[in-house]
Amino acid sequence: MIAHVVQFSGGIGSFAAAVRVAEKHGTDNLTLLIADTGIEDDDLWRFADDTSRLLGVPLTKVADGRTPWQVFRDKRFLGNDRLAPCTRALKQIPCRTWMEAHKDPASTLVYVGIEPTARDKARIPAIARAWKPWRTRFPLCSKWEPPRTKGELLQEARALGVAPPRLYELGFSHNNCGGTCVRAGMRQWRHLLDVMPDRYAYAEAEEEGLRRLLGPVTILRQRRKGVARPLPLAELRRAHQAAPMLPDERETPPVDRDELMNEEVC
Repeated sequence: MIAHVVQFSGGIGSFAAAVRVAEKHGTDNLTLLIADTGIEDDDLWRFADDTSRLLGVPLTKVADGRTPWQVFRDKRFLGNDRLAPCTRALKQIPCRTWMEAHKDPASTLVYVGIEPTARDKARIPAIARAWKPWRTRFPLCSKWEPPRTKGELLQEARALGVAPPRLYELGFSHNNCGGTCVRAGMRQWRHLLDVMPDRYAYAEAEEEGLRRLLGPVTILRQRRKGVARPLPLAELRRAHQAAPMLPDERETPPVDRDELMNEEVC
């Protein structure tokens, strides 16, 4: 009998993937595997619990026990938009360790909630390679699945009686790391400062602590005339407070990296 494991990130893509797997294969052999990074938004866990109740499948939670900031200190490396060791330490390794202990690759399928955009679909080969020897499936990108936008997927959740995670309602394009993912860009960090200033202040303080420990490292870089320079969160905050984003800029979802086993979320 085939076991079906959905890599449930707490995002809308993995929610939609889980619903489709349950509809097609039932729930007797369905696992919702989710990794706890220690800094997720509280409403992610409400959403995960609601999904669990909807499908009648308990969450299978794995955790390294550290937060990304603790990983950065242990690795003596501050994650950034190019390389984030927290992903491997807090998501990939715990998920893979659980899989090795509980699921035979010969009789297990792994489902990843990639949304059907060209940018995300281009990652499928790398994700499939990263998950070997388990076989992977991408329900939202199936040729039999009509392409749906993120807005349509969010509406689908509402129609099923599950309120989407609040980070989407607050204008974030993803629901990972409480809006403080180090792989996000400047626009998302400015947006975080606008809507969750306390959370921004915490990330700024953590970055400053790592700068004292490691030297002039930063999460962000600023590129001008083809030259990139480190951009501390404190400097970005001061610049944004002096010249805030216009409303139309705030309404444009930031482009981030999320949901995928190869470099982001399980």
